[in-house]
Amino acid sequence: MATKKTKKVQYLGTGRRKTAIARVRLVAGEGNIVINKRSLEEYFPLDTMKLIVNQPLVATGTKDKFDVFVNVRGGGYTGQAGAIRHGIARALCVADSEAYRAILKKEGYLTRDPRAKERKKYGLHKARKAPQFSKR
Repeated sequence: MATKKTKKVQYLGTGRRKTAIARVRLVAGEGNIVINKRSLEEYFPLDTMKLIVNQPLVATGTKDKFDVFVNVRGGGYTGQAGAIRHGIARALCVADSEAYRAILKKEGYLTRDPRAKERKKYGLHKARKAPQFSKR
């Protein structure tokens, strides 16, 4: 007799911020957050980064309903935290669109932050920093 495997329902979302890209997977659970196979506390030692990651879950009241699995690449820790927040918000919209979308949109978690580093221009030291001007 073959046993039937039941697939766990999972919700996917992709978040981006600066050059960081986060692939987020929400699975029904008790509120564990795993980032690149490490716990949230281990991956982000700063409390502000933990707060940013948890914002969509706290806003929708689903902190202890889902386990969050994240694969994040690129950028620094601030960009990665923002990308994870964006990915979690998008995955929550997939989970229950009509209930969570209004809450997340009002808080601004569904909007991709367009700010990124400006490119360096020729003749300048950085994007806008010019060489020192001298009349003579």
